[in-house]
Amino acid sequence: MATWNSRGLRGSALEEYINRTNEKYLENGLALIQKIPTPITPIRIDKDTRHITLAYFDQKSTVDYIGAVQGIPVCFDAKECHSDTFPLQNIHEHQVVFMENFEKQGGIAFFLLSYTNRDVFYYLRFEKLKVFWNRSREGGRKSFRYEELEPDFFLEKERGVLVPYLNALQKDLLLRD
Repeated sequence: MATWNSRGLRGSALEEYINRTNEKYLENGLALIQKIPTPITPIRIDKDTRHITLAYFDQKSTVDYIGAVQGIPVCFDAKECHSDTFPLQNIHEHQVVFMENFEKQGGIAFFLLSYTNRDVFYYLRFEKLKVFWNRSREGGRKSFRYEELEPDFFLEKERGVLVPYLNALQKDLLLRD
């Protein structure tokens, strides 16, 4: 059982940006995406502020977000990276299994990565993640480098949208046809 502490707040800025983006997409009738809360069991609650100060995760979470974009089921997870090397240990096997099963059901799974050292966002196609994942399982690198990423899937800045991932999703869909 994992313990919740300040490390659990890593990526909270990224998630806030994605939440604002999803609100914008909903306002414009483009997508309905919801943040999936991770179930926790509170252990210690501050009596004055009524804030949870210690908790345990009830179960392994699957993905951060799930919903539909123009009738297409999507699920994705958000991850931050502070260097040019992304350790695959930040992605859990149960997440990969869930995403694989999601795609088998006709959905689209992906990761949104924030390279904070470069101030860029990246759409990591599930298919590309599987290349890195399988390489590590076969005794290869346990990470992937920024230089290994597909250039077309870096998210271009877009007015009024903090993490504009829909254009990358469209490219992903075109590669599947």
